[in-house]
Amino acid sequence: MWRLYNTIQFAFTLAWTAGWITLALLMRPFSGPQARLPLRMAARCWAPGLLWGAGARLQVDGQERVDWSRPCLFVANHQSVIDICALFRAIPVPLRFLLKEEMKQVPFVGWYARATGMLFIVRDNARAGALFRREAAALLARGQSLCLFPEGTRSRSGEVAPFKAGSLQAAIDAGVAVVPVALHGAGRVLPVDGFFRVRPGTIRVRFGTPLPVRDEGRPVARQALADRAQAQVTAMLRDLE
Repeated sequence: MWRLYNTIQFAFTLAWTAGWITLALLMRPFSGPQARLPLRMAARCWAPGLLWGAGARLQVDGQERVDWSRPCLFVANHQSVIDICALFRAIPVPLRFLLKEEMKQVPFVGWYARATGMLFIVRDNARAGALFRREAAALLARGQSLCLFPEGTRSRSGEVAPFKAGSLQAAIDAGVAVVPVALHGAGRVLPVDGFFRVRPGTIRVRFGTPLPVRDEGRPVARQALADRAQAQVTAMLRDLE
């Protein structure tokens, strides 16, 4: 019965994603250089539909800590591919993600990501990392918000791996706050291992205290910034257990 249930859910996920991305791409020429409309369609239509299809209930808290009128670099732990749906839904401003380079080749998802200005990176490539930092700093300086997973990959154990400090350099260069975000329960709803083994459950998203990137007028060291962000996320996850 679970196999049948998951097969139906997988078919729904493919059809829902293809349909909404097609509509978003059709609307892209009318949405201006910042692609605000296609990004909000993801947050208000695509992501809620997939969460509903997975039987996932979303709980969000800590939004009052964030100044949503200003761009931010959101840094979150990574448990599952459904994390992106939860973050699209929880963050009430147009949001872009850092994705691995291979995602460009995925039909519909890759097309949408390129059309809406998502950023891509070749993992474990120093030259690509430097290019990403320049692109991300420019995006943040233009007043756009970005979300990334500084662990570098999804966690199979649920433990939060050390945050890669280089990924936070863009916030320092752009002078925008870093907002730690804790995701709890996503790995149980859609585990990393296995093929689309969805189980209904609750996904909780908690926003931490924004971290300034300047201290007495001087840039904060990126390793110190990464350690503070990782410590906040770890502490919030303990509270959510």
